[in-house]
Amino acid sequence: MTHPFLDLAPLSAARFAEIEDRVARLLDTRQDVVIMQGEALLPLEGAIRGAAGPGTVALNVITGPYGQTFGNWLRDCGATVVDLAVPFHTAVSAEQIQEAFDEHPAIDFVSLVHAEAATGNTNPVAEIGEVVRRHGALFHLDAVASVGAEPVVPDAWGVDLCVIGAQKAMGGPAGVSAVSVSERAWARMAANPGAPRRSYLSLLDWKERWVDGGRKTLPHAPAQLEMLALEACLERIEAVGLDTVTARHAAAAAAARAGAVALGGGLEPYVYEEREAAPVATTLRVPAGVVASEVVERALAAGPGLPLAAGGGALAKEMIRVNHYGADARVDVVEACLTALGTALAEVRSH
Repeated sequence: MTHPFLDLAPLSAARFAEIEDRVARLLDTRQDVVIMQGEALLPLEGAIRGAAGPGTVALNVITGPYGQTFGNWLRDCGATVVDLAVPFHTAVSAEQIQEAFDEHPAIDFVSLVHAEAATGNTNPVAEIGEVVRRHGALFHLDAVASVGAEPVVPDAWGVDLCVIGAQKAMGGPAGVSAVSVSERAWARMAANPGAPRRSYLSLLDWKERWVDGGRKTLPHAPAQLEMLALEACLERIEAVGLDTVTARHAAAAAAARAGAVALGGGLEPYVYEEREAAPVATTLRVPAGVVASEVVERALAAGPGLPLAAGGGALAKEMIRVNHYGADARVDVVEACLTALGTALAEVRSH
């Protein structure tokens, strides 16, 4: 008996390349796009380890937990790391990036997370990109949470390594991801003796075995189901238009912020300024004396399946995250989340 998920014809190199081209159109980029066969941490780490090493002076911007991880990778590569950390309830500014260059003129690599779904902030990449370009540094951007929820245009912003994943705002699979790579980034990797080679992390292997050969022969068997799911995800976005998808996320985010304030009970947006709030997820601060994880547990008991989560680590006590992305980027989903949170908050306070 045949099975639609199991009895599949092999994915051809031509179809793989066609899916990469669709990702390039999504990002409006002329750079090489490589789809990697794993969750987005794979190209994020591969890009950093490929482009950074001893002699690299890296500005690592920390606006959430992923920025901390990238700093660890950069140090492990032997780079000199300048950490620029801002409070998680805010965003970094282009002025702060400029000040970092003024204080450390040798900076030649900048790592930034566009939107931190874990903390609910988003950073002004266009303005930051102008500063990075002026100083000639290589620009590495994690756009995993932002793509599909807000504009992501690496060429226009001067981003050399732009990593995306489909599992959040795009509403696609988690098992594959992609990175756009500029000519400058390829050159930096080629000149780095410590860049991964003959490794699953190696972007240079993909360039030499796939891109440089005209994308005729795949280096290894692709993740078939995930690639087909990514293709379907891109088709769905193309059918309605990327602007429609981003507008849906913006509407959900606006409803979440306004609804939380209207709900009362002490819930308030964790990210103070609306312009610094990510449209992929809205984070909320609970009132003093209330434990966020307890509120979420009660809300999910009453409404299983709602896209709610407590903050990670120490933030579990004070932060609630409303994940309005992908199929959940709808005002009615946000309203259901806030209703459940309001009831749960009242129950917690009454005990």
